[in-house]
Amino acid sequence: MVRVRAGGGLVGPVIGYVGCWAHVGLIFRSHLTGKSPDLESTGSGTTTKRSSVSSGSRSRTRRDFLARFTDTERFTNSLQDWFASLLPLDNKDGPVFESPFELVELQKFDYALEGVSFQQLTRMPNAVYASTSASVEANAYLAVEDFLHGTVKSLWEAFWSQEEEEPVPFSVGCLYNQNLRFYHAEQALALGKLEDLSATGVLLKNPRHPHGKWDHILELALLTPDIESSDHHHHPTPSLPVLGEALFYALRILIARSVSRLDFSQSSNCVFVLLVDTQHGGVVRVEGDVSKLDFDVSSVYDCAAEWVQKHAKISVSPVDRVWNKLGNANWGDIGALQLVFATYHSIMQYFGPPRHSIEDLAADHTSRLHSRRQERQLGGDDASVNENNGMFRFQQRTMSPEIVEVQEEEESKIEREGDSMRLEVGSVLWLEDTNYQKGYQINRVLANATFIASPVDEAGGESVFLYVGSPPSQLEPPWEDMNLWYQVQRQTKILSVMKQRGLSSKYLPELHGSGRIIHPGQCQKPSSGGRCDHPWCGTPILVTTPVGETVADLVNEGRFGPEEAIRCCHDCLSALSSSSSGGIRHGDIRPENVVYVTSGVRHPYFVLIGWGHAVLEDRDRPAMNLHFSSTYALQEGKLCGASDAESLIYMLYFCCGDLLPDLDSVEGALQWRETSWSKRLIQQKLGDVSTILKAFSDYVDSLCGTPYPLDYDIWLRRLKRNLSEDHGKEVETSG
Repeated sequence: MVRVRAGGGLVGPVIGYVGCWAHVGLIFRSHLTGKSPDLESTGSGTTTKRSSVSSGSRSRTRRDFLARFTDTERFTNSLQDWFASLLPLDNKDGPVFESPFELVELQKFDYALEGVSFQQLTRMPNAVYASTSASVEANAYLAVEDFLHGTVKSLWEAFWSQEEEEPVPFSVGCLYNQNLRFYHAEQALALGKLEDLSATGVLLKNPRHPHGKWDHILELALLTPDIESSDHHHHPTPSLPVLGEALFYALRILIARSVSRLDFSQSSNCVFVLLVDTQHGGVVRVEGDVSKLDFDVSSVYDCAAEWVQKHAKISVSPVDRVWNKLGNANWGDIGALQLVFATYHSIMQYFGPPRHSIEDLAADHTSRLHSRRQERQLGGDDASVNENNGMFRFQQRTMSPEIVEVQEEEESKIEREGDSMRLEVGSVLWLEDTNYQKGYQINRVLANATFIASPVDEAGGESVFLYVGSPPSQLEPPWEDMNLWYQVQRQTKILSVMKQRGLSSKYLPELHGSGRIIHPGQCQKPSSGGRCDHPWCGTPILVTTPVGETVADLVNEGRFGPEEAIRCCHDCLSALSSSSSGGIRHGDIRPENVVYVTSGVRHPYFVLIGWGHAVLEDRDRPAMNLHFSSTYALQEGKLCGASDAESLIYMLYFCCGDLLPDLDSVEGALQWRETSWSKRLIQQKLGDVSTILKAFSDYVDSLCGTPYPLDYDIWLRRLKRNLSEDHGKEVETSG
């Protein structure tokens, strides 16, 4: 399904096209020379009518710039001083470039791929056993092309394909240096083009351009003899010449996309380049607005180098092992996983969010883990499982005494430890922070490892929410523990950032304490950063205030009426206004993440909690919820200016009496949103509650998917006036 904007067919700089997929491109280390393929599209009468002379002139200028921007060596030389300035930074505490992926993202992706089959049929050659260096290079191209084909094929079938036999819409091929066209690796090698191959890429399949076009490239992979820099042993990163070549290709793709008529998402200003040799691999992510590039055709390399230094955001992953000594890809290890994850994001740039999300596929991990435990007799009906933290204890004896003999004393010890790990009403947890120790007594047990507690050293003190994370003792944490990581560690980070940035509001949660649990008995941890053998040792904990009932509870008990709906809208909007002023967006608004505070206050109010999925920077991804996520979040995996407000509207709509629709896919969720907004079902429902909510929903509808920010002040004033008329005059709008 190739999307084309109104007005004509696919247009863009012509190059190679071959292979079978959409996300990847391989780049060998030889330099680009010769005629640029983009000349074919600039001078062959493919220009179309523009809305203005200036836009047409701008497009021609960029095409001319791209036609002259063909020499990797000259571009890399222009960056030598910049490279030299980065060397001292990379020898200190860590690499100068941050990694494009967080470890927790790769772990989630790894869970999602448990049921996905990857296969590389062409083995990566090993230089030790090869007869000649030429045979190594030739077979390496064949292996990388097969690796990319296998990757995109499996990803497409697992995440995007709607039919079992649906063909993949991508092509994989090698870039020939002399004419910048793409050929199948076998075809190029048969024609004796090995020495002049410079890259392998994954492109959109288009029969009209069998040798590809630059704006059809979804991903590139640079193949070099040794991608790892010998200067950085502690933080393995690509060598600077290799990095310079990756930046060159990435910038070419970005420029080609800027003049293309293909319908890429707003993330089209981001390109992934894979770096591989015959053993290792890494990822370079280049992001930037090419409109800020000075397209001076008389000094293309200086202008390009200046853009990289001033306007490009570059992320570089550590170099890790991808292929074993037999030439097989280690699909389950982090080296290959980060290459596959980059390919996943590249496909998503053009085709949008997948039909089956990472969360959907990863959810099956829990059932698979449970089945494995039963097979190994570690769980089942006879095992006691702590539902709040995913831990289990052994109750069955080992079947064969030849393997291990469990003594009565040891079994009793396990039983006692299991009992001590249960958190019940009356249990006391002690929190170890850097400056103090504080105890909390549990008063009420909620779901998802959440408790209501009170400080033991404060008589009559206010109640707090107490969140307990996963113990680090588990070698294979279940999928639920990823949610605990967001709930405890990530939310701790977000609330700490709020505090650092001076963001405060009665409608935002307040960080009361965070740290590690102090377990009973003597701690035998070897150092301040280690942990002992006790199951609780090192378990993270988060404490927040204030405490209240969730909106979900109010709705279930029939206590969420028109007055509560208006006040909830006002208070949540005020919380979003305060957080957005510090560059933080929530990303997970739903009835379980809004609480109604009534204890110890004259006028009850709502507080927006659950900030674990909050978005701090562009690479952060919000939670995906088929009922409450915004349209833009489902389509792009990101938030726009009005995304949180749109989620708030959905929450109010369902909480005011409408039944949750049965949604089982992102496609179905988007269709429901389109139908509901176009038929004004949401506005009509909220209009039955209050005219101000109907007006607010109309306003949010006008902003959905646009880059325009929400005008918080005017709507807070309108909601406040409505509350002041009917529900008292003491209403805060922020801070």
